[in-house]
Amino acid sequence: MAQRHGARTADVAQIKVIDHPLVLHKLSLIRRKQTSTNEFRQLVKEISPLLLFEATRDLPMTFREIETPLERMNAPFLAGKKLCFVPILRAGLGFVDAMTSTVPSARVGHLGLYRDPKSLEAVEYFCKMPEDLGARCVIVADPMLATGNSAVAALTRLYELGARKIKLICLLAAPEGLRAVTAAHPQVEIFVAAIDASLNEHAYILPGLGTPRSSVRTK
Repeated sequence: MAQRHGARTADVAQIKVIDHPLVLHKLSLIRRKQTSTNEFRQLVKEISPLLLFEATRDLPMTFREIETPLERMNAPFLAGKKLCFVPILRAGLGFVDAMTSTVPSARVGHLGLYRDPKSLEAVEYFCKMPEDLGARCVIVADPMLATGNSAVAALTRLYELGARKIKLICLLAAPEGLRAVTAAHPQVEIFVAAIDASLNEHAYILPGLGTPRSSVRTK
């Protein structure tokens, strides 16, 4: 089976599989058929900051002098502009709500895409981004990377709008989606909790999540 549980990185250097025990445990709970809608949403909120933690390991730092109750010191702070989170609507919203709790200073852009049921191509219906997009590290949240069409369209659009550094965070990815994104945007790092086996005839990820809720659609 092509699932990559336990692998720290996939075959392509830009793909990072987050195999932390907490991530894998929560993902297994999300996969279960009997997981309720409320449990599903809560688990997504819990797992999102764990993926964000790994995706932000290389953020630039600077040092500033501060005063503790005992003495002065040079303390590390994030350098430059802060992050910009971009959920692919509507599925990515649950991710970003939790991420902004972790990084409240981050800006949020919104990109609405839907998958044409016949062609499976992504169609844009909404786009609103911060004006200083190029000065920020942009983190795109798309829980399910299936065909990769929506992710490729989103990344292409963000680069057109001036983004320079982009990372993609997903819960699950299919090999087909990873191939599409790495071929179109080899400079984008992808952080994913697991790589599943394949897509079925309807382009749904197998084995996938526990239930095909409208809150997390495959793309």
